[in-house]
Amino acid sequence: MTPKKLFIFFASAEAVTWTLLLGALLTRVFVEVPSAVVTVVGGTHGAVFLGYGVTAALVGVNQRWKLGRIVGGIALAIVPYATVPFERAAIRRGLVEGGWRTHATSDPRDAHWFDRLFRWFIARPVVLVVTMLAVVAAIFTILVSLGPPTEWFN
Repeated sequence: MTPKKLFIFFASAEAVTWTLLLGALLTRVFVEVPSAVVTVVGGTHGAVFLGYGVTAALVGVNQRWKLGRIVGGIALAIVPYATVPFERAAIRRGLVEGGWRTHATSDPRDAHWFDRLFRWFIARPVVLVVTMLAVVAAIFTILVSLGPPTEWFN
């Protein structure tokens, strides 16, 4: 799986789950739908949202995006469907081209501890996926324990 394919998958999945969530919420307004449906769809969207955020960060670091672009790409997931134009612009500008950086190059940035750690994880995809799933699961668990976002600051 290339950085481009992974990024496209999660950006598209994020848009699809937005559609499902908005559809479930609208359906609940007009038709009596069990609250479990909205809960499941909302949970699915939340998990994909977090997956997109992790993927945007991972691909951004791999492609050496500036921090502002990485943070902006992640933040756009908050706005329904905003990941799609961001993804298309990234593709059009060639920002997701190339493979994973598994080996050091002559680039001086490759000597940095963070880049070495990044390459170590990228070279071990099973360890990376398990670690990322654990991170996403931990964040998801914390957010679920906090309750709906509308109640966070009450």
